[in-house]
Amino acid sequence: MIDFEKSSVFRLSPCDPRDIAPSVAPIIIAGEEIALCFKGARDFVVFTNKRLIAVNVQGITGKKRDFTSLPYSKIQAFSIETAGTFDLDAELDLWFSGLGKVRLEFKGRADIRQIGHMIASFVL
Repeated sequence: MIDFEKSSVFRLSPCDPRDIAPSVAPIIIAGEEIALCFKGARDFVVFTNKRLIAVNVQGITGKKRDFTSLPYSKIQAFSIETAGTFDLDAELDLWFSGLGKVRLEFKGRADIRQIGHMIASFVL
């Protein structure tokens, strides 16, 4: 499983879902749709209508991948922090039952309010 304590792994920028879809297609279930995708240096995060999938690309070739599935139904609380004038990164904190806090950091171009709205619509 991904070590969520290392927030630098998750400095994410928006990406095209068509670029990510083939990588997660084998684990997507019937009725599940990709809503948003964000990519770091190698790792990426996919928000679907049912869960958050964090993908940790491992090894020199990148063929080995760890898929961590975090269902929205297990979220107990969440918090968004918008980007500021000098701090251009936005943050999403999610508290999962049995796992604890997961923090995702987004580069300035990510619309954190949209992400928060989407999480709220799935959780509340």
